[in-house]
Amino acid sequence: MLLHVVARGKIGRSPEAELVERYARRIAWPLKLTELPETGGRLPAARTPMRTVLLDEKGRQLSSEDLARQLETWRDGGIREARFVIGAADGHENAERAEADVLLAFGAATWPHLLARAMLLEQLFRATSILAGHPYHRAG
Repeated sequence: MLLHVVARGKIGRSPEAELVERYARRIAWPLKLTELPETGGRLPAARTPMRTVLLDEKGRQLSSEDLARQLETWRDGGIREARFVIGAADGHENAERAEADVLLAFGAATWPHLLARAMLLEQLFRATSILAGHPYHRAG
C-alpha cells in the first residue's frame, strides 16, 4: 500500500526537512511526498482504492499501535493508497473534514506544520515497523 503524504507549503532546506528525509528513507513501504502551495492547488486525483487521513486539531489521537492496525486493516482490505493530508496554517475546511476517512491529531498542542510533517513521517515509520515486527516501536 502506498503511503502518500500531501502537505501545504514548501519545506525547503530546514532541520525539519532533514528529519522528514531521514524517516522517508527508512520506511520500507512505497512512499510518495507531495507539496502543494499554501493556497490553491488541487490534491492529486486517486486512481486506486484510497483512504484519506487529515491531520487536524479536531481529530482523534491514535497510539502508534492503533495507527499500525489501521494501516494493516486498509492494506489487507485492498486499499492501495493511504493519503495523509497536512493543511495550511489555517487548517482544513469543514467540507474537507467531512470527506475524510480519519481525522488524526498529534495531541492537544498546536504544532508547526513543518514539524507536524516530520512527526507524521516518524509515526508512519513506527507503524510500518510495528507491522514488520521490528523492535523500533519500543524505542524512546
